[in-house]
Amino acid sequence: PSAAGLVGQRVVGDINACCRSCGVCERGGDLARNHCPRRTVLGILGRNGTYAQFLCLPVHNLHVVPDSIPDEIAVLVEPLAAACRIVEQRIVDPSVEPPQRVCVLGDGKLGLLIAAVLGRQGLQHRPVIFGRHQEKMDKVSDVVDTALSETSSTPEHEHKYDVCVDATGSPQGLSQAQALLRPMGTLVLKSTCAAGAGFNAAPFVIDELKVVGSRCGPFPAALELLRSAQPPLELRSFVTGSFPLSRAEEALALAAAKGSLKVQLMC
Repeated sequence: PSAAGLVGQRVVGDINACCRSCGVCERGGDLARNHCPRRTVLGILGRNGTYAQFLCLPVHNLHVVPDSIPDEIAVLVEPLAAACRIVEQRIVDPSVEPPQRVCVLGDGKLGLLIAAVLGRQGLQHRPVIFGRHQEKMDKVSDVVDTALSETSSTPEHEHKYDVCVDATGSPQGLSQAQALLRPMGTLVLKSTCAAGAGFNAAPFVIDELKVVGSRCGPFPAALELLRSAQPPLELRSFVTGSFPLSRAEEALALAAAKGSLKVQLMC
């Protein structure tokens, strides 16, 4: 839609604003969307975020939100799109033989969203999410199996999985993933923490593991998933609380509390 056509409509916006003139942008697609060397990033790099009085994004970054999706769910489109990125990268494929076994490490908001997306890809084996909080993992147990993190090193899971997605946000996720993956398996990194000087690369080389970075994803796919996923993707339980701006201090305190997933300031 044109800028004029978007006036008065609810939209969500890709956070990466590419320059549309460099050699990377000339290639188009997800390469330009995620990897323009001159990009600005909403609230992160050279562009005001949503705590500013005003913010702006290019028109081509904006996507109209269907009427069926309420505001409190629409604001989850960006992390949901990051989960959809794994599908866009064709890392998980229900047609592969023998059928893939897939697991997710981490039961934070992103890990849960990744599990919810991968559990709807028609895989023959249900994905497994490993986490520390059973009550969080229960939010996605309709489409994935759940397991507590301490069980990941047991013989039941050791070197069992073809694909492991690390969304722990911890350097320890790397060694945990390596123990879960079969030789020549694929580790998908959603964590951006530094591994540190003590990182041991030997098991990754010996087992010939493929390590794939994965970051921002397609907003249209995330919106379509919210609109028509089967079974329906219910994200209201991911929202721990919603507050008006006048209660910002209360919202920040809840966001810092153990167990919180998503706390929203609604303006």
